[in-house]
Amino acid sequence: MSKKPLHITNGDELTQVLTDLNIEGEIIVWHEMLCEGPTQEIIYSEDFLEKRKKFFDETYDIEIDEDRIISELGKLDNAHEYSEIILWFEYDLFCHINMIAAISLLQQKKINLPISLVCSGRIEGEKDLKGLSEISSKQLQKHYKNKTLLTSKDIDLATTIWGIYCGIDHNLLKPFIVKSSSFKYLSNCLKAHLERFPDSITGLNILETNILKIIKEHEIKSKNHLLGYALNYQGYYGFSDLQMSRIIDKLSLFYTEEDKKIELNRKGYEAILGKTNASNQVDDNMYYGGVERLTYQFSKTENKLIKSVLNAY
Repeated sequence: MSKKPLHITNGDELTQVLTDLNIEGEIIVWHEMLCEGPTQEIIYSEDFLEKRKKFFDETYDIEIDEDRIISELGKLDNAHEYSEIILWFEYDLFCHINMIAAISLLQQKKINLPISLVCSGRIEGEKDLKGLSEISSKQLQKHYKNKTLLTSKDIDLATTIWGIYCGIDHNLLKPFIVKSSSFKYLSNCLKAHLERFPDSITGLNILETNILKIIKEHEIKSKNHLLGYALNYQGYYGFSDLQMSRIIDKLSLFYTEEDKKIELNRKGYEAILGKTNASNQVDDNMYYGGVERLTYQFSKTENKLIKSVLNAY
């Protein structure tokens, strides 16, 4: 029996597209959003799954489908049946954290097969960055044909970054922002990651600041209207409706919602101007891998994470 490729995709939507295109091979759907919540270096151990289950339950009131995750990843136990592994992940932070975790899992399972990457982003003739499910079938097939074979250095880089992400010192990611690799959007994603820690002056991260500026600069009629703007103008984050809605709700003390209109209140204007450090007002103790976001703040002047005032001693 001839061996076939194994595809690891970033979700059900793309998986359906690949199925409709009759792309040859077995498919694993990577059902996670490891850019949020606690993680650990050894992936999908019993302890790892328990951490993720608790996170989704407490943060989003969602019960993860553990059986489906185990069933999907169980396909990796048949690695001898595959000719190569093809990763389908996008240009954003959401996808990149999942991607480096997938590569790390392949290494932890000692799967010694060629690994290639199909990654969308900039498309010729398009102004905005595009996800894999947003491009035409013809463009997707062209991306597949021109997939990037990852080198041993690329794979070592991915596993190193995953290890740092699962640790407590995310400043260790800084040297990799300027390191060349086959991951053409990795630098942007690492910068975006560091900037989602609270700013050292305002106490708001870049996404929170952007949402408040949207309210200030546009006539926003509802939270759903605001959500549309926030999703559209989030840059390299790739966050879902679920994630962005949570951030908007956490910012509710900075705006008023009445008469089909959302407006900044006094606290909102003061937060944008940096008159007070609002990090503790936002009440968001989200974990990013191995570190709680309130432990550090991002200093623009020093271009690095610094211990927050409450955690400096």
